Amino acid sequence: MELVSQLEKWQVIAAAVIFLLCYALIVTEKINRAVIALAGALLMVVLGIVDLQAAYERHIEWQTIFLLVGMMLLVGIAARSGMFQYAAIKTAQAAGGNPTRILLLLSLMTAVGAALLDNVTVVLLMVPITIAIARVLHISPLPFLVSEIISANIGGTATLIGDPPNIMIGSATNLDFNDFLIHLGPPVVIILAVSLLLVVWAYRSHLLVSRIHQQELMNVDARAYIVDRKLMVKSLVVLALTLLGFFLHAVLHVEAAVVAVAGATLLMLIGVKEEELDETFRSVEWVTIFFFAGLFVLVGGLVESGIIGKLATSVMQVTEGNIAFTSLLILWISGIASATIDNIPFVATMIPLVQDIGVQMNATDTALEPVWWSLALGACLGGNGTLVGASANLIAAGIASREGYRITFVDFLKIGVPVTLVSLLVSTAYVAWVLV
Repeated sequence: MELVSQLEKWQVIAAAVIFLLCYALIVTEKINRAVIALAGALLMVVLGIVDLQAAYERHIEWQTIFLLVGMMLLVGIAARSGMFQYAAIKTAQAAGGNPTRILLLLSLMTAVGAALLDNVTVVLLMVPITIAIARVLHISPLPFLVSEIISANIGGTATLIGDPPNIMIGSATNLDFNDFLIHLGPPVVIILAVSLLLVVWAYRSHLLVSRIHQQELMNVDARAYIVDRKLMVKSLVVLALTLLGFFLHAVLHVEAAVVAVAGATLLMLIGVKEEELDETFRSVEWVTIFFFAGLFVLVGGLVESGIIGKLATSVMQVTEGNIAFTSLLILWISGIASATIDNIPFVATMIPLVQDIGVQMNATDTALEPVWWSLALGACLGGNGTLVGASANLIAAGIASREGYRITFVDFLKIGVPVTLVSLLVSTAYVAWVLV
């Protein structure tokens, strides 16, 4: 009996050390994060902390994995038509070449796109074309890029598919696309409006261009960016059907992951030639997929070793089982933590913690909902706090750097911190007065 107890204690220590070491390496970004997550997951299995079958059946969220793969394929195919680039140019021209209006319209387009696709994908699509627009205007693209990063994270907060943390929360609960939109849409609209006002005010002296350069932008032929009109039409139809599927999946009793994969499969059938399939599958960010898989097993080690349960008990002792207090505590912990570390591994750790809190509170799924919404708001909005707070931030900064424009940690911090604080304050009022 004593030997078993010592073995369990050793596994708890090993699980904690493996997880913290992997987390530290992920934050430093010295080694590819997918490799780190897979190595940590392998150690959890080899050391007997997580059983391989349990890892496969209980800990890896396959719905999250397939939802991501489906959306990556769908958007990757649609992007080849040039439809997103066309939309960005037409948006800039609709603003009459005025840089302030361009910033606002591109940011709104980014926010809506993040809500309907996902924030990482939208950033990948928007950043290159935004840089091209800024070059035509002979103006620095940095104010536009920072605004788009912030808008992507805020817009992605509103829906199930908008931000990876929401996808993970949705897969772990019975909350569907409409639940996310109804409960998180209203505060997101308010937060986006206030945040864009802050961004415009902060960059007001940088948004000045000559009329000559404005006219250059107006003379650009947006239609030239559409390289495959037939594929564009097919993509729009399939994207519309997929979004309709997300809205109706609770009624149809079809999971969001199935809807996404079905949309991708349909578009491959009608819009992709056989010789283009290899290129199509390369549009999936497999590094991200394997990162998620490894991460789920890593967190599974914390669950199996009992660490998550003990943390849940500590939270219960602080909040004394009060749902409102627990929700607000999770909101601010998530917001602050996600500003300093990537929100994906953080949420992966928090999901089983919240589940354990619900069990210890003996709370129904409905009673626990404010805690889930608080986790989503804190994790997604907190990603705007620093340049390393969310995957979308790092991807945008990486693309900008390759194009010769560096978004520094400090420069982003100057606008990211005020935006995050305002976002969390609005969320606090919303959680306290509406959700609880």
